[in-house]
Amino acid sequence: MSTNAKEGEFIQGLGLFDATMVVAGSMIGSGIFIVSVNTAKIVNNYWLLLLVWLLTGVMTIIGALSYAELAAALPKAGGVYVYLKEAWNELVGFVFGWTLLLVIQTGTIAAVAVATAKFLGVMFPWISSANMLINIGNIHILSTEQFVAISSLIILTAINCTGVKSGAMVQNIFTIAKVIALLGLIIVGLFFVSNAGVPEYIANANTYAQPEFKLLFGVASLIAIASVGALFSSDAWFGVTFIAGEIKNPAKVLPLALLLGTGLVTVLYILANVAYLNALGLEGIQFAPEERVGTAIMQHVFGPTGAIVMAIIILVSTIGCNNGLIMAGSRVYWAMAKDNLFFKMVGKIDPKYNTPIISLIVQCTWASILCLSGQYNDLLEYIICTGLVFYILTILCVFRLRKKQPDLPRPYKVIGYPYLPIIYIFMAGFIVLNLLVDKPKYCIGGFLIALTGIPVYLIWKKVNQKREINE
Repeated sequence: MSTNAKEGEFIQGLGLFDATMVVAGSMIGSGIFIVSVNTAKIVNNYWLLLLVWLLTGVMTIIGALSYAELAAALPKAGGVYVYLKEAWNELVGFVFGWTLLLVIQTGTIAAVAVATAKFLGVMFPWISSANMLINIGNIHILSTEQFVAISSLIILTAINCTGVKSGAMVQNIFTIAKVIALLGLIIVGLFFVSNAGVPEYIANANTYAQPEFKLLFGVASLIAIASVGALFSSDAWFGVTFIAGEIKNPAKVLPLALLLGTGLVTVLYILANVAYLNALGLEGIQFAPEERVGTAIMQHVFGPTGAIVMAIIILVSTIGCNNGLIMAGSRVYWAMAKDNLFFKMVGKIDPKYNTPIISLIVQCTWASILCLSGQYNDLLEYIICTGLVFYILTILCVFRLRKKQPDLPRPYKVIGYPYLPIIYIFMAGFIVLNLLVDKPKYCIGGFLIALTGIPVYLIWKKVNQKREINE
């Protein structure tokens, strides 16, 4: 297939390897090196910790197999936004895109950027949330940590503005590097800890008291609540569907890339947790200093040098993750603008670089504001339930489109239909139900954030109607 494009169109320049690297690279951020601490605290059991990660992996792979049918049938830029719009209606697609812009994608980008700055601060103490560059009276405006985080966003956005191949090259390099680094961490945790003894920090730790949760169904509910961190460490795999318009032969490449990428990361995540348990034990994970379990292993085996090495590994991981998120997210806002559901300028493709530069700039600007606000972590908490609801709605698109558009070409059909998609919907629904009981504030808040998209959509449609009448 030709990689040439007419003016205003994307270049189909990405192959299977590039697409797989986007899937895997967007998934592996800082989460796998941190969230096992909280998961271990919730389940407080060796085998349940591994079960959480196993079930998360199963959910992720089932989700990828289901999304693959949609990606093959509708291989258009915008991905999930397009599927929701086609299967349900324009409003549902808009609310997803609006929530993605407001917090899901940009909030994640901001959080990963700050994580990059935090771990860079391990090597350069000047980079700190306490070291302020700009103050107005007693109001803190900009810290060195925020400055570095925003700078990283600007640099990665600029790279992605210069062409999809530039962004893909950065993605490939960083994803390969962090897969190798994660494999190295796994090998250290499995084979190099025999003489390291018990981690020193455990000696000063108190006996862990498991927090109380409002459980509807005992251990099953506990696993559901504990899976939140693992799910969001495994998130963003569907971002590759956003760039479908730039993938060669997307109907064939997208399903395979989704399966290969999610499968690879799932195996790595399970092995990483086996390594954590082998090296540190359950208590060692629960009491890992500053919740950095990956750093705890390296420091336990190699001393202070290990902590620096781990900081470099996580830096590579977060930069690669954010590059994939930045590349993918901007295509959704572009697709919305092409449908006259966002500012027209956002729907333009630069004639020189064939990238949605305005969309990339809008995304970078809002993510930078979230970095400054310091509220992005709260927003991400609010969006947990809402994100799962959108995933369920997208899986349901498989059923709805088979009924609504039975003649739609489907080069790939989800394996195990209808049972596997139903299993995903049941598992995700069970998690949402338990989070509504245990964390109603965050779930309801997340729903409200998403629902703000409804009046915005109605206003946008009204403005467009007036514009068309005047024209």
